[in-house]
Amino acid sequence: MVEVTVNPGICGFKTVIKVNSEDMQTAALDICTECPNIKPMEEEFKEVDGYEECFAKIFDTETYKYANKYCRHNACPVPSAILKGIEAACGLALPKDAEIKTEKL
Repeated sequence: MVEVTVNPGICGFKTVIKVNSEDMQTAALDICTECPNIKPMEEEFKEVDGYEECFAKIFDTETYKYANKYCRHNACPVPSAILKGIEAACGLALPKDAEIKTEKL
């Protein structure tokens, strides 16, 4: 199992994504979020084919279809974090932190 924690920035709506893949292809998702816009994904987005998801064009993924349906903030890092969790759980990438750092200079 892989756990991805998203502290998205100024909104403060923390999201934890747990992804498990017993066969290294089917990814079972458990999304727990404080975000009212992402919240519907907790119940609707439960499973995906990891290979199809990670190798599809970005807007052909189930992740970004759900994000398009529910997410109201284009810069939200949660969809990307979901994909990072899927690829790590399915063995398509090693689990490694990603970082977006924003500073006004």
